[in-house]
This record gives sequence, C-alpha cells and structure tokens, in this order.
Amino acid sequence: MSTVTELSPSAKSAVTVAVMLAAIMQVLDTTIANVALPHMQGSLSATQEQLAWVLTSYIVASAIMTLPVGWLAGRYGCKSVFVISVAGFTAASVLCGAASTLNEMILFRVLQGIFGAALVPLSQTVLLNINRKEDHPKAMGLWSASIMIGPILGPTLGGALTEYYSWRWSFYINLPIGIMAFLIMLAVMPNTEKVERPFDKLGFFTLSVTIACLQLILDRGQHVDWFDAAEIQLYCALILSSLWVYILHTRTADNPFLSPAVLRDRNFMVSLAFMFFVGLVLLASMALMPPYLQNLMGYPILDIGFILAPRGLGTMLGMIVVAKIGARIDTRIVILFGLLTAAYSLSMMTEYNDFVPRHMLIESGLLQGFGLGCIFMPLSNIAYLTMPEEHRAEAAGLFSLVRNLGGSIGVSIAFALLSRDMQTHHSYLNENITPYTFVMGLQQFPQEYGTSLSVLLAGMNNEISRQAAAISYINSFYFMMWIMLAITPLIFLLKGPAGKKIKV
Repeated sequence: MSTVTELSPSAKSAVTVAVMLAAIMQVLDTTIANVALPHMQGSLSATQEQLAWVLTSYIVASAIMTLPVGWLAGRYGCKSVFVISVAGFTAASVLCGAASTLNEMILFRVLQGIFGAALVPLSQTVLLNINRKEDHPKAMGLWSASIMIGPILGPTLGGALTEYYSWRWSFYINLPIGIMAFLIMLAVMPNTEKVERPFDKLGFFTLSVTIACLQLILDRGQHVDWFDAAEIQLYCALILSSLWVYILHTRTADNPFLSPAVLRDRNFMVSLAFMFFVGLVLLASMALMPPYLQNLMGYPILDIGFILAPRGLGTMLGMIVVAKIGARIDTRIVILFGLLTAAYSLSMMTEYNDFVPRHMLIESGLLQGFGLGCIFMPLSNIAYLTMPEEHRAEAAGLFSLVRNLGGSIGVSIAFALLSRDMQTHHSYLNENITPYTFVMGLQQFPQEYGTSLSVLLAGMNNEISRQAAAISYINSFYFMMWIMLAITPLIFLLKGPAGKKIKV
C-alpha cells in the first residue's frame, strides 16, 4: 500500500470514510435481516426452517471467502479487490431486496457473502496502511467503532424499516451507501503493490470445508436435534478429515495457505483468543435480549430497538475515553478494565426477572457497551503491533474470521443452553404443583379462572413456562459473565515492543 505521504489530508479522510462505510454496510447486513425474517416468510412462501437458510447461506459463504482475502489483496491489489467487493455486495443487496422466491433469496445471499467477506478485513488493512504507526490507535478506534455499531444498530434499523416500509428495504438501504463508498474508492484510493505468491489450493479447500461444516453445525444443529441427526454427524466427519489433511499438508507445503509468520506472532494469537471469546459474549447477549424483551417483558419490536440502542452509545463513550487517556495508560490495563466492566454488567443482568424496570435494562446495556468499547479499540491496535506490514491483509482476514466464528458459536451455545434449561426448569417447577395448588388457585382467582379446571391448568402452565424462561435467561447471563472473567489472565501474555508498556 502507498505510504501516507502519497495521500493528501483530504484524500486520506475520503478513503477513511469510504472504507468505514463499506465495513458498516457489511457488518450491519449481518444482523439487520434477522428482524425481517418473519416478514419474509409470507412473501417467499417458506417455512421457518427453510428461512433459516437465508442467514446460513450468507454466513457460510462469507466465512469461506474470508480465508483468501490476504492472497487476493496481494495478488490483485487491495484497491481492485475492495472496489469489486463493494460493487458486488451492493448489487447483491439490491437483488436480495427484489427476490421473489426462496431459491432466489438464498442464491443472492450467497453472492452477498462472497463479495462482502473482504470488506471488513480490507477496511482494517487500508486504515493501517494509510496512517503512520503513531496514528494507528486512532485509525483502529474508527474501525472498531464501525464494527461495534453495526451489530448494535442492526436490529433497531431493521425493525424500523420493516415496520414502516418493507423487509425489502433492509437490503435496499445498502444501495446509497455502496454507491458512495464505490465512487470515493475509485477516485482517491491509492493502488497497492502486487505480490506474486502461489495459491495453496489444497490448504484453501480443506480449511474451507472445515469452516463451512462448523458453521453449518452451529446454524443447523438447533433445528435438527444436534448430534442425533445424520446431517450433523456427516459435518463432524468432514471437519475431522479435512482438518487432519490440512494439518499434514501445511507441515510439508512450501507456501502454506496461512503464512507461519502470522501464526507465530504472539500478540496477534492472544488477540485472536480475546476476540473469539469477546465476540462470543457480545453476539450471544445481543441475540438473547430481543426474545427476552419481547416474549417475557412484552415490549413491541420498536421499543426493543430503542432499549438496546444505549448499548451502542456506551460503546462510543468507551472508545472516546480510551482515545483520550489511552496514551498515558498501559493498554493491558485498559483491556482489563473493559473486561471487568463488561463482566459487572452481565452480573447486573443476572438480577433480571420477568418484570425489569426500563432504566435497569438501559443502565446494564450502557455499561456493557462501555466495557466492550474499552476492549475492542485497544485490542484491534495491539493485534498488529508486531505484525509485519506484508502480512496485515492475511492477518486481518483471519481476525475477522475468528470474530465471526466466536459470534456464531456464542449464539448457538446461548440458544441451545436456553432451550435445555427451559425444559429442565419447567420440570423442576412442575414438581411443586399438587392437587391443593389447583384448589387454592380456583379459590384465590375466581374472576380470572372461574370454576374451570382446564383454564386454571393452562394459566398455571403459562406462568411456569414464564418463570422457567426467566431462570434460563439468568443462567445464560451467568455463563457469559464467567467467560469474561475466565479470559482475563490472557492479559499477561500480551507484550509491548522490547518489553515496554503498550500504549493505545
């Protein structure tokens, strides 16, 4: 990539805006369609299980195509790959909005995933390359903001567009953003030097099969009863065989698919571990909150969006604070503070029940966002602190892939544990129901149940289900809190240049 001296301040600002718009567009589209899924069902004449492929197809295609981003950027130039990706993603978004059948939607979502895979890692690479090393923390702050705000605003924006317009606008909204980013990049983004490097076809194929099957297990497991299904067993067999072939091949290949230099960088590998678990908790908690607020609290979809929005505000505040004081404090202390703050917010969420004051929901969300803002910005900077420039694009692709994997695994684990706990606690609560309970219910609530035993049974079952669900959500928040606390010792594995303090 061209150095910063080859870009005027106005050109650098324009490129920064363009790559951030591209990153926001891709990350936003990962979550914005979730809210629109029930509305798509009628338009596309699909069952709920069939409609799950609208999300699965996008995630799998994006995961596979994230792998060769580094090679593509080196072979064809960062600008060429970025411009084509933005154009393809924008066009695929329009096609998704115009889809009239389920097959068309799945095909266009696959195209979205293929073209969108490069947007986030290349946006990070471009920001690092057009800024001097001392400006990297500020650049990574902007990048982290775009990555964090997308998933948080996605449900809110998707709900509003679906409610007031149509689910199709969840995709059409990418058109003006994509056109703007495309034109700016075409006009002012500098060309990059091309690097001739052989493409490891076997490494790419085996790693792609592993990632794709893992994503399919996570997305399909809940629908087909996990490992009792032949489909999931087949995916597991493919993962084991592909991973075995990949490891053996990598040990002997002259040009392995992932450069050993990337995997040997200590800061980068520790940052990957952090990003995996933080992404797991971030997306899992975000996925659990909408059904909790809608099913237990009875909030309409628009109110849910506004209740969850302060989380994004907290993230922005955290990043602003880190940018102001980070130069005077060791980055490891900042990350530790963010981890403990996020863990404390999750401990607040363990106090939830089936009736929580709105201010408590907002306070815990704001605090959690603040903690995550203190984690993501310095972590995105420290990951590349000791990474050679020629490996940044490849490292950025792996960084984004691990973040997405963490989120997918987190969401799957959260809903699997929630479903199991709801059944378990429903059985436990049922053990306390005796014939005297029915008599007391009929006597104490004559206006609600009258003298009908069947109405009383239905009412009691609904209430037991509500209480079992509330307990299950609390257990999930406890689980996520302990994950945040458990990964804090990884802080001590991060190192600065020549043993010095690491500054944001």
